[in-house]
Amino acid sequence: MDAETMATLIKGLTIAIGGFGPALGIGLIGFKAMEAIGRNPEAAGKLFVPMLLGMAFAEAIAIYALVVSFTL
Repeated sequence: MDAETMATLIKGLTIAIGGFGPALGIGLIGFKAMEAIGRNPEAAGKLFVPMLLGMAFAEAIAIYALVVSFTL
């Protein structure tokens, strides 16, 4: 393998690993929020904003991984 191919492989692995954690986190946030709303439908208004904030912060980590992979 030449250096360019190796660099492309490293970039791909960086974004794959960097995207796996936030994807798992977003899925768990959504799962637990829907579970909580299913148990107590009146809490939907209280859960919506924190759920969206948690998802946004997890997505920001994925964007950081994308930026890092572009800078490599």
